[in-house]
Amino acid sequence: MKCIIVDDEKMARVIINTLCKEFKHLEILSEFSNAIQALKFLNENEVDLIFLDIHMPDFNGLDFIKSIKNPPKIILTTSDPQFAIKAFEYDFIIDYLLKPIELSRFEKAIAKAKIKKVETTPSAKKSNNISNDFYINIDRRLIKIDLPSIYLIEAKGDYIQIKTDDKNYTVHSTLKKIEEKLPHSLFLKIHRSYIINIKKIIDIEDNSVLIKKDVIPVSRSKRPELMKRLDLL
Repeated sequence: MKCIIVDDEKMARVIINTLCKEFKHLEILSEFSNAIQALKFLNENEVDLIFLDIHMPDFNGLDFIKSIKNPPKIILTTSDPQFAIKAFEYDFIIDYLLKPIELSRFEKAIAKAKIKKVETTPSAKKSNNISNDFYINIDRRLIKIDLPSIYLIEAKGDYIQIKTDDKNYTVHSTLKKIEEKLPHSLFLKIHRSYIINIKKIIDIEDNSVLIKKDVIPVSRSKRPELMKRLDLL
């Protein structure tokens, strides 16, 4: 089985690597101290098993799990038992190892990895029967807007502001109502007050994205979905 290790502690990675060498069928492809780097690797490589720590700075193990497009089998490794019940909500998490990890317990986890078949059910895709434009009503005039030209939609009280490459429009509507009209493949609500065109993102730093000259906050709950939708290099 092809494996990777994701843990911000170097000693923890060394221990897991050493334990894996006891099993000839395990091949460690790479190790990562940062979950984002691991996501990039998974976009380019196929693995059978991930040894994943939960507590990591900025982007923790559960954020990582929510961001994987086609998750392989995962064995969680942590010193904190409180996430065990939540972790097993995911079919692809096959075991939960508490640090320090003993060889006998590690062996049982690897045995599970060999026999457990991970059932993968394609997520339901939102209907995308939407044209590349739609109309808004401003001062009793219907104005056609090209959807790909929209880079940001912001809620402002009872109104929303639609920002396009050429012009901005203020419309009496709600963010929820317009979200239903937008193609899922192009737009994402990243905050209770903002919907962005993910193709227009210039930069991502910490908990914000840069689009044109606008710096937009990203809710913690929305960050995994954003990372999942990006084509990381």
